[in-house]
Amino acid sequence: MNAATQRLAFPFAALIGQTPLQQALLLAAIDPGLGGVLVSGPRGTAKSTAARALAELLPEGQLVNLPLGASEDRLIGTLDIETVLRDGSMRFSPGLLAKAHRGVLYVDEVNLLPDALVDALLDAAASGVNTIERDGVSHSHDASFVLIGTMNPEEGELRPQLIDRFGLMVGLQNCFEPQVRQQIVKARLAFDLDPQGFRAGYTQQQETYVQRIHAAREVLPQLDFDDAVHAHVSALCIDAAVDGLRADLVMLRAARALAALEQAAAVTTEHVERVAESVLMHRRHDRETRAGGDARESEAPRQVVDDADAASSPSSLDSTSSAAAAGDSDWGYLSPQPAGVAQVKGVIPLNAKKR
Repeated sequence: MNAATQRLAFPFAALIGQTPLQQALLLAAIDPGLGGVLVSGPRGTAKSTAARALAELLPEGQLVNLPLGASEDRLIGTLDIETVLRDGSMRFSPGLLAKAHRGVLYVDEVNLLPDALVDALLDAAASGVNTIERDGVSHSHDASFVLIGTMNPEEGELRPQLIDRFGLMVGLQNCFEPQVRQQIVKARLAFDLDPQGFRAGYTQQQETYVQRIHAAREVLPQLDFDDAVHAHVSALCIDAAVDGLRADLVMLRAARALAALEQAAAVTTEHVERVAESVLMHRRHDRETRAGGDARESEAPRQVVDDADAASSPSSLDSTSSAAAAGDSDWGYLSPQPAGVAQVKGVIPLNAKKR
């Protein structure tokens, strides 16, 4: 098998048992402003396979990998400040964000990536623009890409502040259905034995996906939301006790992308229901726990005021003085413990002359 054959990607249409993942990836491809897709699951659940398969469906067909050891300069690019100061001209060296424009930026083990890089990734993924600032000099360029981050929860979680910024999340599990498992294994074996022949069998389906993504992007700006859709989104987010309004915005955009994918005339509550789980999976909180936490936070300032008032009263001053005096008279919470004393044999000092 030559190098060109090794680079062939498994067809997106040939993925088996990954319907939620396929839907999330297609929605992110239609509207990259969703903020990317976070895929969580154990090893061997087709996370990287699906990312490479999606890249082939996009106009540029570009898949850019971000290694764990990458620096911030390699990610966002660098500015030659000396050239700016000397000649007054801008010299920009593109990074991986520029390379991933109109393609897929894939980050394996995103939970192990430094927080600063994750912040830069999510900023560019949500805005579609990458901005570099160095010593008062700034440069911006387009960086519209589909961000796909994968993680194995056994190796650690992302901070809540970062995980919330991923637009969609899909949780994968090991397959324990015998028939589905056998179909997956057979498809993989067939692809490994004859990649080109296997891909040829899915040419028409792959082309259909490409056309659907292109058509969905065209009609996306024309779709709007009625009051019923807004009300349903608000109800779902309130019931999930999410933080802030990001979930509402992402759910509306995801529902609109799904409606565009299906060439629907309008966004409906059914579209909202079908995208709700991928939007709320990583944002959902227990309402009773959240209510208890809010109550404790609201009671904390009141308790501080009450303690301050009590401390300023004359009776509290007297009790404080007596407590301080009592504190000076003992040696802590434990009473003195007897120490063992050993008898030492008497020693006769030497005479002065023998010293």
